[in-house]
Amino acid sequence: MAPDRMVSVVIPTYNEAGGIEQLIAALSTEFEQARVSAEVVVVDDNSPDGTGAIVESLAQRYPVRCIHRAGKLGLSSAVIDGWARCSAPIIGVMDADFSHDPSIIPRMLELLTSGQCELAIGSRYVAGGGITNWPWRRRITSRVAIMLAAPLTRIKDITSGYFFCQRSVIEGVTLDPIGFKIGLEVIMKGNYRNAQEVPYVFTDRRHGSSKLNSGEIVNYLRQLAKIYSGAGRRPRTRATSIPSL
Repeated sequence: MAPDRMVSVVIPTYNEAGGIEQLIAALSTEFEQARVSAEVVVVDDNSPDGTGAIVESLAQRYPVRCIHRAGKLGLSSAVIDGWARCSAPIIGVMDADFSHDPSIIPRMLELLTSGQCELAIGSRYVAGGGITNWPWRRRITSRVAIMLAAPLTRIKDITSGYFFCQRSVIEGVTLDPIGFKIGLEVIMKGNYRNAQEVPYVFTDRRHGSSKLNSGEIVNYLRQLAKIYSGAGRRPRTRATSIPSL
């Protein structure tokens, strides 16, 4: 376990050397401005491009540490491993590719620390949110994924991979590491009363290549099938969206 922090955000990585330092610097700035004691926990799946070594070199300058794994074991399992290795009362997850706007983190943390919700989700599909620089095939795939999960919850961006929550939301909950939609697992199985969606504009990655492939799509369908069958499914959740500034 790392020294006590108020917030730990887990970032799973595989070949993200091109932009990881810029992201860690941006997160550190957001945490400082919000006056939050926070850490970045990078979980690296033995990236051949040296991502893990870059993160290690940044530990003296930023509140970051790296968990090294032996191979490419999957995004969701990386997040679960990262959460298990930190003790902060508020935990989160975001992508390493700068597609998730760090500037909304203070708003999400404010919602959590003020007790307005236990789960704060970065949302592309509420008023003020959106997507830029995506090819039409990715847009259609995302919309279909949202549509398939829509009967499960009132949350609009159920496939979001960008969220923060109270640690109590996942305590005692068995999260299935299949696929890459860990947000779906937390939304559908987590222990919380209220969730709020904070709008942001998703921007396609600045460096590297997308990890989405046909195998991940199949895993998402398998994940949905398990939830629809009742494996850990929770009642429909009260969810609201926060107007954008």
